[in-house]
Amino acid sequence: MKSMDWDIYRCFMTVARAGGLTGAAQATGLSPATIGRRMLEIEERTGRSLFVRSQTGYVLTADGRLLFEQLQEMEAAARKVENWQKEGEGMPVVRIAAGTWNAWLIAENFPAICTERDAFAISLSIGEARANLAYRESDIGIRAFEPEETYLASRMIGEVAYAAYRQKNALGGRPERWVAVAEEEAISGYLRWPHDQVAGRIVATVGRPRSLLDLARAGAGRAVLPCFVGDLDPLLERAGEELEPLRHRQWIVMNNEDRHRREIRTVVDRMTRLLRSHVDLFAGKRPRRNST
Repeated sequence: MKSMDWDIYRCFMTVARAGGLTGAAQATGLSPATIGRRMLEIEERTGRSLFVRSQTGYVLTADGRLLFEQLQEMEAAARKVENWQKEGEGMPVVRIAAGTWNAWLIAENFPAICTERDAFAISLSIGEARANLAYRESDIGIRAFEPEETYLASRMIGEVAYAAYRQKNALGGRPERWVAVAEEEAISGYLRWPHDQVAGRIVATVGRPRSLLDLARAGAGRAVLPCFVGDLDPLLERAGEELEPLRHRQWIVMNNEDRHRREIRTVVDRMTRLLRSHVDLFAGKRPRRNST
């Protein structure tokens, strides 16, 4: 058998941990079809049947379990080499993957996450897609659901509430106008809501969620936002009650093998304190404002 790249073995491990192609695709960013071809390739090249395939997913055969156990040892060795290499490269970098608004909160409170005395740097990746920790593209992620992957550790932070917001003291009597992220980019529940509920009244679409805040401030229309963003903005007010079906919990997630690295543990602890200090705002409990 010709030698195979480590990437195809890592892909196999991701499928085994996720229990199928869909979960592996979400973790790796590859398409299910591509991953399926790779699994056929690894079976052909090893000459072994590694999965029992069904409509409910992929289950390891006895040969598949044996290969998985052996690859776990290789993965641990590769991780030690990676950590050793990073130590030799100088200041380690902690990679955080977060959605638009959690990234905004982290940036607003960056000294609470990384100080001038810390011997590490932060790389903040912003996007609405699921944080990918399987291939260690990120060290820490924030997710809107509890991770099912056995290789991930997690901390539940609290609940996140959403509402529609409009420019404060906007003139009444006008037809409702809405702004939204372009439908092809609306991969989160709150981003899909305008397309599902008020599609005929959307007057502007944007390519990134951050622009919704700017449009709502400018009076272009109503925008669905997390309450911890909209309630803190002095230029906005709620346009109605909380959109309760959108409420969800959120978790900080990290690779179970890496979470004990000092710099990752430090950042996770600080992120936990920061997010939990805003737990009431996340849950939609409006801040008390001083009367003027």
